[in-house]
Amino acid sequence: VLMSELAIIGGTGLTRLECFVTERREVMHTPYGEPSGALTFGALCDRDVVFLARHGYGHTIPPHMVNYRANLWALKEQGVERVVAVCAVGGILGDLTPASIVIPDQIIDYTWSREHTFFESDLSKVTHIDFTEPYSTAMREALLAAAGEAGVAVMPHGTYGASQGPRLETAAEIDRMERDGCHMVGMTGMPEAALARELGLDYAVIAVSANAAAGRGDSAISMAMIEKNLADGMEKVRVILEQLVTTTC
Repeated sequence: VLMSELAIIGGTGLTRLECFVTERREVMHTPYGEPSGALTFGALCDRDVVFLARHGYGHTIPPHMVNYRANLWALKEQGVERVVAVCAVGGILGDLTPASIVIPDQIIDYTWSREHTFFESDLSKVTHIDFTEPYSTAMREALLAAAGEAGVAVMPHGTYGASQGPRLETAAEIDRMERDGCHMVGMTGMPEAALARELGLDYAVIAVSANAAAGRGDSAISMAMIEKNLADGMEKVRVILEQLVTTTC
């Protein structure tokens, strides 16, 4: 049953939105195993939205262990057509300061050993998806328009470097990513984006800068600093999401 065409993948912060009302949760089972948690169906600013906590509702699943295939499959099975993924990143370039927001338009995958495709067995033919533009243009434009209407400053372009995790990167690894053209680094960008494309979902990312990447800041990276910057950045994300659903749902 189609409850909402829009899904949000992210942290538990969404449930603290002032106008988000949780209606029900549903445990899903997929051919690819169990999703990170139950799907939360609710209303955001009186618009139907499905929410999924990527790391589980207790934030206990590390990025390399997330069942990305089950997560995206479960959303597709519920009739979702558009997905906004909220991701924490480290800023590689100086203009991506802590708590700032970027809507990336490219991605480089440095992950390994993750289950990264639906097209691997029982195929009638080998399938290749076009991944030239990894994020949905329509979804990115909707996010940028919502940010503009809400008065939230965002970087409209950027390349996301997807690292394996769960450890943070070395300064030399960040240097390599910068040479490769990455503006930010995160651990959950892939294979989520590619799987969404395989399922035909309009998928885009709101990236929140949680810290300066390794070797880019004035001090060592601490969880206390990350949590503070994420709290500040998530306030901006909430404003964007509320504007998005008000104008497009």
